[in-house]
Amino acid sequence: MQVSHRWLLNVKLNFLFMTENTLQTSPDTQVPESQGSNLPIPAELSVLSSTEKIGFRLTHKMNHGAWKRFWTFCQRHLGSLWIKICTYNLMNVYGLENFEKASIDKPLLLVANHRSFFDMYTVSSVIFRRTKRPITLFFPVRAKFFYTTPIGWLVNLIMGWWAMYPPFFREEKEASKREFDKFSLRKVIQLASEGRGHIIGFHPEGKRNLNDDPYNFLPAQPGVGKIIYSAQPQVVPVFIAGLGNDLPKQVLGNWTGGEKVRIWFGEPIDLSKFYEKSDRLRTHKEIGDFLMEKIGELAAKDKEKYGK
Repeated sequence: MQVSHRWLLNVKLNFLFMTENTLQTSPDTQVPESQGSNLPIPAELSVLSSTEKIGFRLTHKMNHGAWKRFWTFCQRHLGSLWIKICTYNLMNVYGLENFEKASIDKPLLLVANHRSFFDMYTVSSVIFRRTKRPITLFFPVRAKFFYTTPIGWLVNLIMGWWAMYPPFFREEKEASKREFDKFSLRKVIQLASEGRGHIIGFHPEGKRNLNDDPYNFLPAQPGVGKIIYSAQPQVVPVFIAGLGNDLPKQVLGNWTGGEKVRIWFGEPIDLSKFYEKSDRLRTHKEIGDFLMEKIGELAAKDKEKYGK
């Protein structure tokens, strides 16, 4: 029994050692420019706990190479199917042609309002099942829960097929985690700059809006503006209404007369006027505000049609 305990301890220590070294270079070594957006440097990684490092390493691996292709297959043929089964009586989609006409050779950012945990999952089901274009999904996410506990890792697998990546760790009481978020920002910019079929789902509001009025929005955060300014991807606005945060109630509503789910895709947004301005916080905030205006135009169409 003593030998068994020592063996298990060695296995655990070796695993943690591998976790660290697959993501780090020597402290004296600069990360090559070609890998700068793909790997965190030691100073960025060091602010995470052991659990967070393991969660990041696992999800990072699942979002690259053959693993990412496998999970995308699962998203298209399994994940999107069960979402359709749970929403087909309620689902109403408008303007999908605006998504379909976007180029597949340049990344596309879907910017949407945020009221439910299930907003982007539902949007992903629609684009997977109603279009034939190549799609590789990434949903940047707040790391709290999804990366800080093994249960969160499991939810990421079950709900998102690991697509909730990259993570942003900083919470108000954890300012030190800003160091790691430098990597996440670089990574999102990379994903939004290059990659055939890349689709990045983003909520400019930064968090769920719990206001009772579905046409009321939170202020846009400047982060999305920084990403768009740096990457200059295609951008399509999306307005989502009718989804709740109670999963059993949401699923049952499909057969018991729940609220209609509405997803509106707007025309691609021309942001060229902002690219002529300097790369600073004010410009980034202006881009974010402009995105919310475009989402608001879709909200006005929904309000007119559904009379709320």
